[in-house]
Amino acid sequence: MHQSSMGQTISDPHRAAGAGMAYVGHYVIKSFGSFDSLIQNKSTLIPAAIIIGISAVMFFVGIVGCCSTLRESKCGLGFFFLIIMLIFAAEVTALVFSFIYRGKINGQLEKPIRDSLSKYNGEKNPETEAVDSMQTLLKCCGVKNYTDWTNTTYFSTNKTLPLSCCKNSSSPQCNGKLEEWQQFNTEGCEPNLEKFIQDVLTYAMLVVVAFAIIKFFGMVSVCAITCKSRRSGYEPLYA
Repeated sequence: MHQSSMGQTISDPHRAAGAGMAYVGHYVIKSFGSFDSLIQNKSTLIPAAIIIGISAVMFFVGIVGCCSTLRESKCGLGFFFLIIMLIFAAEVTALVFSFIYRGKINGQLEKPIRDSLSKYNGEKNPETEAVDSMQTLLKCCGVKNYTDWTNTTYFSTNKTLPLSCCKNSSSPQCNGKLEEWQQFNTEGCEPNLEKFIQDVLTYAMLVVVAFAIIKFFGMVSVCAITCKSRRSGYEPLYA
């Protein structure tokens, strides 16, 4: 294979993988950002931070791999191999953290959701916006079910549920009155939010596994190029 082709083969997948990892990290952070005040354990963002860090390094890795292959630099290829190994280790770390926090999220959401419901006042503030966003996006109402709202200050004052509980908030038939419960999303938000977070972490885990496999084959490719250079019987122009 021509040197330039080999360099391109090494660098392109890593730069493309870097872009893919950056997207996944951004997706995880953005997904959690919608419920920031409801997720007290911020350590669940560690996997996303690791993924974004990996993506930044991978762009640099693509350039190093291309230059090292073109120059047939054993030192450069060795450095390239070391970086890939470190990225592989970081991906495994992100995978482990995702697995741990996916299990730890169970049972940790009820209290922050109840606290947010108790602070809900229908005005523009972080708690109100977080609750409305959660109930609208996840199509849920309350913690365990819609009746949880009857124990809140908001219900005591207004005698209604928030319109974000409505199946169709723009429908004139849904006015928040408890008697019109057929118009509400009756499922509680705790199980829905828990499932949403676990689904996001599972998605991140699957992507990390896929890119870890790419890194493994990247290490194999570097080993193959290094061995071929040693068997060629000539000294490269740039040692």
